[in-house]
Amino acid sequence: MLWFVYILETTSGKFYTGITTDVERRFNEHASGKKGAKFFRSNRPKRVVHIEEYENRSLASKREWEIKQLSRKEKEHLVYSSMGPS
Repeated sequence: MLWFVYILETTSGKFYTGITTDVERRFNEHASGKKGAKFFRSNRPKRVVHIEEYENRSLASKREWEIKQLSRKEKEHLVYSSMGPS
């Protein structure tokens, strides 16, 4: 089973980083407010802006932690470099 590290952008412009085996399902859970982090009670998810694929949960969790340690500027660089030219 593949695991994904994802970054969501909220309607207020904040970033949220998480891991899952199904990014679309997880986004919908966050958007519905029924399942997911308390973070989304005041920060509605807008879109998925970055996805990385890993072969197991351990690797995905380690990368999630690394991303969460990044500064806002570093996260923006990661997100915008993965989106390609606009």
